[in-house]
Amino acid sequence: MTATIRRIATHGIRVPLSRPWGPDVRDLSLVEVVVEDAAGNVGHGFSWTPQIGAAAVQAHLDHDIASFALGRDADAESLWEPLWRHLHEGGGGGITTIAMAGLDLALWDLAARRARAGITDHLGRRHETAEVYGSGVNLHYPLDDLVAQAERWVAAGFDAVKVKVGSPDLARDVERIRAVREVIGPDRRLMIDANQRWSLEEAERAIGELAAFDLAWIEEPLRADDLAAHVALRPRIEVPVALGENLHTRYRFAEFIDAGVVDVVQPNIVRVGGITPFLAIADLAADRGVDLAPHLLLELSAQLALTLPGHHLVESVEDASFESLGALAAPSPVVVDGHEVRTTGQTGLGIRFTEPRADAAASAHRTEEP
Repeated sequence: MTATIRRIATHGIRVPLSRPWGPDVRDLSLVEVVVEDAAGNVGHGFSWTPQIGAAAVQAHLDHDIASFALGRDADAESLWEPLWRHLHEGGGGGITTIAMAGLDLALWDLAARRARAGITDHLGRRHETAEVYGSGVNLHYPLDDLVAQAERWVAAGFDAVKVKVGSPDLARDVERIRAVREVIGPDRRLMIDANQRWSLEEAERAIGELAAFDLAWIEEPLRADDLAAHVALRPRIEVPVALGENLHTRYRFAEFIDAGVVDVVQPNIVRVGGITPFLAIADLAADRGVDLAPHLLLELSAQLALTLPGHHLVESVEDASFESLGALAAPSPVVVDGHEVRTTGQTGLGIRFTEPRADAAASAHRTEEP
């Protein structure tokens, strides 16, 4: 029988980026979540938000989520839906699901640790390795730096890479994508990511020109939640569309999939609310015949990709894994070798962060059953 949740503790962590994602994105925000059940078993999870909302996420965990979850069964699958319905009044996604992920991940970590297994084997391993692709947050890079990054991806053995587009001047995007294609050659897959920068008319024009470079997909060409614009764009372009990093519930994923506007869904495991809803979205995509490529969070995404039927590309952003940022207190649960990633045998999620620095200590919070 599952023990009940006795304690939930959180603390904030700031992780400096060794390679900034832009002038105003120089670190990542994490909220580590520790859950303890009545039998004394402990699990560690986290919420993640690069720029905005970490304080709100932590407050949601410390108050609304903790007050609902304490005393309930420490079972991620049975808790997720009633907790989401309880919180829905404050918003169905965004801060709500990002905060929920911290507890969901901690409960899955606890369950896997109790089973003395890594999360991949606890959920049910289907593959020994998954394919990773080279990715970069590089729209602000000078052309020479972008070319050097593409050369590093080739040297590392990646068979697929992704580059940011969406410059104010389309000619700059064309020049940069041409240069990357020349570096990686004709046989490697090349994806581009506009990060919601285009209007419908801009997207049609830009994709029409950039399609000449044999693109595997265009990611987030339009505002992420504008379903009508995606419906309008779909018949005007031939490049496959990838999206989903900014969709927060399985209901929104179902709407975009059923509208026929997406070829590759990209759920971010934290933004959708954790492992529990991620697996539901993966089932939905498989049922509808749509590909899935999890967004960011290499150490977590790779472990879950190994549990899914079929083969799924895992994103490896240069110098942005928790391990490469020096954020992990123990060896990484995954290792990338060439274009493949595999697990390393850590129990649970295998993601434990270094102790918070003094500037984060003030944000620590602990809630227990009375």
